Amino acid sequence: MAFKKKKALMSCEILHDLPGRVRIGCRALQYLDGQVEEIQDRLEDMVSILSARVTTVTSNVLIEYDPATSTSPETVSLTETVLSSYALIAYKSEREMENRPTVNERRLQEEPVSEMAMRVGVTSVALFFSWLGRHRARGPMTLLGRFLTIPALTSLSLAAPIFRSGLDSMRTQLRPNADTLSATAILASLIAGRDISALTIIWLADIAELLTAYTMERTRRAIREMLAVGEEYVWRLREDDSEERVALEDLRVGDRIMAATGEKISVDGFVLSGEASVDESSITGEYMPVRKVDEMEVFAGTVVKNGRLVIRAEKVGDETAVARIVHLVEEASHRKANIQTIADRISAQFIPVNFLLALLVYFITKNTARALNMLIIDYSCGVRLSTATALSATICSAARDGVLIKGGNYLEMLNEADTLILDKTGTMTEGKPHVTSIIPVQDQTDEKEIIRLASAAEETSTHPMAVAILDMARRNGWRIPTHSDSEVFTARGVATRVGKNTIRVGSRKFMQENSVDLGTADPVAHRLAQRGENIVYISRGRKLIGMLGIQDALRENMKKALNRMRNTGMDDIILLTGDMEQHAEIVATRMAMDRYHAEVMPEDKAETVLKLQSKGVRVVMVGDGINDAPALAYADVGIAMGGTRTDIAMEAADITITQDEPLMIPATIRLARKTMEIVRQNFATAIGVNTLGIVLASIGVLPVFWGAVLHNACTIAVVMNSSRLLFHNVEDLT
Repeated sequence: MAFKKKKALMSCEILHDLPGRVRIGCRALQYLDGQVEEIQDRLEDMVSILSARVTTVTSNVLIEYDPATSTSPETVSLTETVLSSYALIAYKSEREMENRPTVNERRLQEEPVSEMAMRVGVTSVALFFSWLGRHRARGPMTLLGRFLTIPALTSLSLAAPIFRSGLDSMRTQLRPNADTLSATAILASLIAGRDISALTIIWLADIAELLTAYTMERTRRAIREMLAVGEEYVWRLREDDSEERVALEDLRVGDRIMAATGEKISVDGFVLSGEASVDESSITGEYMPVRKVDEMEVFAGTVVKNGRLVIRAEKVGDETAVARIVHLVEEASHRKANIQTIADRISAQFIPVNFLLALLVYFITKNTARALNMLIIDYSCGVRLSTATALSATICSAARDGVLIKGGNYLEMLNEADTLILDKTGTMTEGKPHVTSIIPVQDQTDEKEIIRLASAAEETSTHPMAVAILDMARRNGWRIPTHSDSEVFTARGVATRVGKNTIRVGSRKFMQENSVDLGTADPVAHRLAQRGENIVYISRGRKLIGMLGIQDALRENMKKALNRMRNTGMDDIILLTGDMEQHAEIVATRMAMDRYHAEVMPEDKAETVLKLQSKGVRVVMVGDGINDAPALAYADVGIAMGGTRTDIAMEAADITITQDEPLMIPATIRLARKTMEIVRQNFATAIGVNTLGIVLASIGVLPVFWGAVLHNACTIAVVMNSSRLLFHNVEDLT
């Protein structure tokens, strides 16, 4: 299980123990070269520890401690506490180490698709004319002459990247890769005088690689379009304050740019002049627009909803916060799933087998044609290319529908997941509180008057509950009374004066502190609390005039989404929230969830995830990506849902769903399962067909040319099977 590996990575054990001296082993230390001095300093800051010396080569730390104040088990516990803060660094480094390629392969994503398409076109033309002239009489040819035919020269020129890659792998790793095998097969074909076979090998291989590269290019384009953060052109102010329209890439640090209503801000910087309401939901996750004035910071990717700003650019281009996110995601999109790593390792292990088979067949049959087939028919291309194509195609399709998947490994983990954890506020709920109950306490005060007076006190507040009250007043067109400046009492309430009366809006404790007579409010408060509503009291003078029930509504389709996730194999669905237990219980009961944990801090959420993983389960965590960041990072798959796309969320979460649609979660899981099903199909097809080809070729039934056709046609078939995922829509699976 993946978590067992993680747990062993961070656990500490005593290697050698003497009074006042203990050597502690921890596998994580081998990945913490850059943090050695920091770890030593933090350990030596402990009262009982006299000195600490970390050795990353042997993954241990030698600690001298005061035996009068501590023991060796206590020292181990302190060491584990210090090292736990480096867990994410160690986990990431270990994963990168595991995913290092077994052999060096050409990175198809680095080759322009246009160049690869041109190669296929040139090869097709050369192959066509060579095929037309195949019956032309040719006398006996010397060895050199076999390399000087038109098909042979074309093959050698087109195979240059293959030869380079094959030689590099042998030179740097002393191991053959798939290109080494292909290069050997091409050379062997030319030596045997089979120049058309050599050209056919290149042509079919190029088609398969073109399909793979095209899929990767589509993926990168879909991600960039999804994360577009600015306009192509912006208005820059000259020294004389006149405006000029310039391309985004021409901006420099210190430039002054202008952003007006409806435009995206394209730089990170500070406001020099102007005033505007800016939608920062793409960066901060806050759905309410923020008022921006002089010297306030603004970010690329945010939108000016109303107003005009002059901004001094501090970070431009690749330095902006959102541009860094784009690069992070593009880099992460190449993270390999275990299945892809397995595919690469199978490929690497079978390549030497092909060479051995060729030698064996030649020694047994003395037939060079049969031996050549052992080099032409191999497992590596089909298995490796089809797996990479399937994962890349799925990431592309998902990005096109607003689902950002950082790497193929998360698709595999989604397929295996059996436990789902969801945050409440902003995930299960909309994150936008609404007034759901208005309870007048005095006969002479109606619902409209209660909302008007409450709005007067809350008019300048940005608290979510205040926003809910003000929103209701504005939607109904109720005029807010003239009032004095509001006085805020942190975490309790606000007060203002309307006419001769003091209006207070806040909690029960706030009312009691101001000697407000609550009368018979308790039964009503109890009823509202049972419905999961937050209670706000409104008083005029010393008398309670009304109560409001404010609730964050559950997302539409959330119950349906949870039911579908159970059908995908989620055996345990858990609610994890920092909200009050009573509210958590109501939501968990209404949504038929298995259990809940309430009033938990962000670090407690991460600890809950780790405890579940220690039982050997795969955990998917769905959160809003801000206070859930630790849990999102520790989960096997972290999913940030909705408009909360902060840089913290983007880095912590493995998958980001930009829509506020819960049904996209089970749809993404289904897409992951469809992907792994296609990968398994490709494995079976590639191994089965190529095994049949090797058997038929070794007994002389399959000629060299048709061996090349069979192998490469199989590779194209499995890559095309993977490419089908390009045309899947996540929304169709909802």
